[in-house]
Amino acid sequence: MAAERSILVVDDERRQREIYRDILQDQGYQTETAASGEVALKLLAQRRFDLVLTDLNLTGMTGVQLLAEIMAADPTVVVVLITGYASIPSAVEATKKGVYQYLEKPVDRDKLLAVVGEVFQRLAGLKKTIIGRSAATGLMVRMISKVAPASHTVLILGESGTGKELVARQIHNHSPRHDKPFLAVNCAALTETLLESELFGHEKGAFTDAHQQKKGLFERAHLSTLFLDEIGDTSLGMQAKILRVLQERELLRVGGTEAIRVDVRIIAATNKNLEQLLKEGRFRQDLYYRLNVIPLVCPPLRERREDIEALALHFVRKASLASGREVKGLTPEALEALESYDWPGNVRQLEMAMERAVLLGERAEVGLGDLPPEVVERRAATVMAVVPDVGGGMASQGTLGPVIPESSWEEHEKAKILEALQRTNWNITKAAQLLGMTFRTLQYRREKFGIKRP
Repeated sequence: MAAERSILVVDDERRQREIYRDILQDQGYQTETAASGEVALKLLAQRRFDLVLTDLNLTGMTGVQLLAEIMAADPTVVVVLITGYASIPSAVEATKKGVYQYLEKPVDRDKLLAVVGEVFQRLAGLKKTIIGRSAATGLMVRMISKVAPASHTVLILGESGTGKELVARQIHNHSPRHDKPFLAVNCAALTETLLESELFGHEKGAFTDAHQQKKGLFERAHLSTLFLDEIGDTSLGMQAKILRVLQERELLRVGGTEAIRVDVRIIAATNKNLEQLLKEGRFRQDLYYRLNVIPLVCPPLRERREDIEALALHFVRKASLASGREVKGLTPEALEALESYDWPGNVRQLEMAMERAVLLGERAEVGLGDLPPEVVERRAATVMAVVPDVGGGMASQGTLGPVIPESSWEEHEKAKILEALQRTNWNITKAAQLLGMTFRTLQYRREKFGIKRP
């Protein structure tokens, strides 16, 4: 059942919209109706719908006009058009403008439920692989769902480690080309000569080490998807060669004279500011417009902290399976530290941190002492819960302490650690409990601050 999945049916014929509504509600979909495009827009302004099912030939605002308004307000909403045979050319044109699919009248029950089911199945599948509950992640899932069925070029922007290749793979996996292999290359990892051979292939004898003919990635990705990672690091000469394939749908192998036709969907990605590179003359404007047909942005982890817990638990489970250790989760203090850290390396850095914690940890949960020092230090710098007022009684774990300026927090922490050690007669275990730290964390901080027993 899909009770939480919302659909807006738009049709100016009352009987028809009631038929669609009843069919969908019988399957557990939350369904509302609108008698016109204008009414539909008012409802869309009040709440969000996952799917809009609209007739093309509405009285007043047409289905295509409604589509344009929806795309301008929220391009992640999935729109399905219902059209008569005579209007199919208009529906096909609307598909190019963002319609997910069009249905030809008469639409029977099975056909309607098949298309609607496909939409929500796609969304559900993406939510299992694009982990997180933030608004930014929800937006990404809906955008992938919309762009995957098309064959347009996609440009994915974002900092290193934000998961650009994962997004590219999901676009491919949910596209009509999913039965063909997904191919990828990191353009920044190869010299220009090697990259040219990798992308376009070469003929036997094209250069000294070309002992046999080689098909390049463009040729091997025929009828499939090719992911060009770090496209912003390519030279102007290489950009011109890539542009030719995009424009002409053909290529020449290195040393070859015969043009080879290819049908490849290109997904490109970069962590560079391409608009700035354009201004500096380091990126071709024509290639930029060819690539930037559908832009997607992978936000940095610091801008979607709500996702950190789900991601961290996912990586803990993954590392546990790989290592054979049974680690069940995170302590509250560890989670607080993870969510306080800015993660300059983004999701990739978080994954490495969780893998390290599982491999080196000794408990059934990942604790503060299992985290990288920089993560623990950030928590101590911003929230002094790990350095409670030991002199005036213990605050409960997780209670926010006073905010200490960065210039003095280490001195403050060192004093509190020393005080706790003195009060417990230098019993490390008891001092750690008093401070709300793990034994390993306290040992690390003793060494860092050079605290030695007199």
